[in-house]
This record gives sequence, C-alpha cells and structure tokens, in this order.
Amino acid sequence: MTAIVFANLQDASPFLKQYERGRFEGIQEGETVQDSQVTLSITGSGKIKSTLRIERLLQSEDISKIIHPGSGFSLKADISPGTILGISQVYEGDRVELSSPTYPRMPLEVPFEGLSTATLVTQDHTFSEESEQSYWQRIADLRDNTSYAIAYVAATRGIPCHILKVVTSSVGDDPKEKMDNEELLGNLAKYLVSTF
Repeated sequence: MTAIVFANLQDASPFLKQYERGRFEGIQEGETVQDSQVTLSITGSGKIKSTLRIERLLQSEDISKIIHPGSGFSLKADISPGTILGISQVYEGDRVELSSPTYPRMPLEVPFEGLSTATLVTQDHTFSEESEQSYWQRIADLRDNTSYAIAYVAATRGIPCHILKVVTSSVGDDPKEKMDNEELLGNLAKYLVSTF
C-alpha cells in the first residue's frame, strides 16, 4: 500500500479536505489512518519525530511506497512561491558544528509527470550566518525539516520514497506580497489527489 506522509497538519489540511470528500479529516499529529487505497500519516515537524514515527509506521503497516508532500522554503530567488517540485536529491544539513562538514545525501526517483525537479536540504536549525545560507544556495534549491529523515528510514527498509514540495516562501520574498499558504498547499493537494 502507498503511504502519504505529511510533516504537519497545516501541510496535510488541504489534502484532507479534498481526498474522498474529507474521509480523513480529523486526523492529528502522530496518527495514522487508512482506506483501501492509501495509508495517511502525520509525523510532526523535525527529524526526530519524523524518524520515530515513520519507523513505527513501517513496522506496523505493509507499505510499498511513501509519498511525502509538503511545503518548502526556496533558497533560490528564481523559484517562486506556488511552484510544485519533485525532489531528486535530499541532503541532511545539520552538521554545521564540524569544521569540514560532510553532508549525507540521498538520490530519489521522481515519478511525477510534468514537474521540474529540485534538490532539498533538511535542517532542524535555522541559518545562523549568511555564509551558511550562501553555502546551501549553491548546492540546494529548497529547505525543510523532515524529508531526509523520512527518505532515510524508507531506504533502510528498501521502500521507495518520493518527495513533492510546494514553495511557500523564498529568500527573495517581499513580506508585503506573501501568498496564502493554504491556497498554495491546496494546489499541491489537487495535484496529489489527481494521481490517485
């Protein structure tokens, strides 16, 4: 069975409303529900929650594939809010304490038609210095705080993981022109629902 794994309720809410006329509305963080087509889970934000909850999900359910949709912060000014991207590579980016950091990375298959691909970095911390942001802008397109953990746990069990992100904010954003995240996540939900 396919598992759709969201990081948080905000990212999941538009999908919950659109999928099968709201069949899964009411699910909360840390919960898993399923029907005859999909298993749906909300892990909670951060790599630790994601790792523990995805591990528990894969131990208790017969999952053949994971789709991890959600929001992402664009590190590039030319990737504007509203853009939906398939992630082709994800980095674990929290090793900033090392003088010569090496960042684990994982290539991913992107089976979604009509989408551009991007590279994602997963970090629990925020950029503390401009040089760190500049470093990641050279090698990644987006940032989030869950995807590497989910992809890593899936890979250790030989389960494919496909990541979809909609850009909800960007380094070049004018705060006065901020787009409605619910609308942007709604567009991601429409795309996702259309694949079932």
